[in-house]
Amino acid sequence: MTTIDQKAIATLFTEARTHNVWQDREVSEDTLRELYNLMHFGPTSMNCQPSRIIFLTTDEAKERLKPALLPGNQEKTMKAPVVAVIGFDTEFYEHLPRMFAHNKDAKSLFEGKSDFIHSTAFRNSSIQGGYLIMAARALGLDAGPMSGFNNAAVDEEFFPDGKVKSNFLCNLGYGDASALFPRGDRFSFDEVCQVL
Repeated sequence: MTTIDQKAIATLFTEARTHNVWQDREVSEDTLRELYNLMHFGPTSMNCQPSRIIFLTTDEAKERLKPALLPGNQEKTMKAPVVAVIGFDTEFYEHLPRMFAHNKDAKSLFEGKSDFIHSTAFRNSSIQGGYLIMAARALGLDAGPMSGFNNAAVDEEFFPDGKVKSNFLCNLGYGDASALFPRGDRFSFDEVCQVL
């Protein structure tokens, strides 16, 4: 692996911001497909890839989500060009014979172990959600991840078969930089890290 240049680091990290106000610019389905085709290369435990994503792009689709949102999240979400509902498949292990083909016992490690299934699916879908944000930034999009919503209501509306559970939401689009708050502080390395 080689080090990326400072411009790329700025795009992905140091100059990127969480957006709540959006330009009136459409995000194409081709862009969403490209985003997914980048994020799915990120590593997950045993290549389990448990995330399942619904991209809400129409007003009608976003209105279905609105009742589950906390009041403070409603306006910015309704105005976002895209809302990604990131969920996790609680039956992800059924796909391990394909996704982790070199280990024929992988599926059996999870069968009948609901706590292990849930923790693995939740953790790895969260990791994949981070890849989604990085992929969006790499493609020139801005992201506004959030967790202020009623998970049970989202699951009932968008994942009614019960196999997929919602993890978090992420608004996507082209942010209005003029509406950004001052950047919040960050912990320093010495405050939160140890080298042993």
